[in-house]
Amino acid sequence: MVSPEELRKRWEKTVERLFMEGIIKSEAVRRAFLRYPRYLFVEERYREYAHIDEPLPIPHGQTVSALHMVAIMLELAELREGLNVLEIGTGSGWNAALISELVRTDVYTVERIPELVEFARRNLEEAGVENVHVIPGDGTKGFPPKAPYDRIIVTAGAPKVPEPLVEQLKPGGKLLIPVGGYHLWQDLYVIEKTPEGKLRKKRWGGVAFVPLIGEHGWRG
Repeated sequence: MVSPEELRKRWEKTVERLFMEGIIKSEAVRRAFLRYPRYLFVEERYREYAHIDEPLPIPHGQTVSALHMVAIMLELAELREGLNVLEIGTGSGWNAALISELVRTDVYTVERIPELVEFARRNLEEAGVENVHVIPGDGTKGFPPKAPYDRIIVTAGAPKVPEPLVEQLKPGGKLLIPVGGYHLWQDLYVIEKTPEGKLRKKRWGGVAFVPLIGEHGWRG
């Protein structure tokens, strides 16, 4: 078993490398990564691998994303203090913790798998994160009670953009979502809603995420 000191040392070295390589671009994202290391959000048997830049298993056959992908999406989202953010696909809770550090206000994250709801809540509590609210349910429906959102970040691949998410996006807001095949390559899109309510879509590039299951996504 790797000691907590060694885990921290490995993590800090990895974060600095990601920063030097330009994958982490902003000081804010760098600080968030240092505040909430990925090894706090995986099962103990995987902690010694948390600094490696690849997906890691979490319960129920799901994964926590590779380091570079998490950093890229956070940078594309252009998060700042005070933004109202919805995440779809809580998973381990790690990405929500990073978001919470960047916006410094309440973050809402929806997870359909009960086992992962409890896993994420436990991880967040043990990491000392107090402003993330894990909502059980169908993420393709969004979370209307706290809409509209400045940012919606989807961490699973959809066959198309779910209409409820578009409806819950604030004018001037951004939606980040992978769209494409089931368990295959998808395209990551950054979708902006103009003040007039029109959508501007920009394709970032190819990604590979687990499928977004739900009424407005893939059928489980």
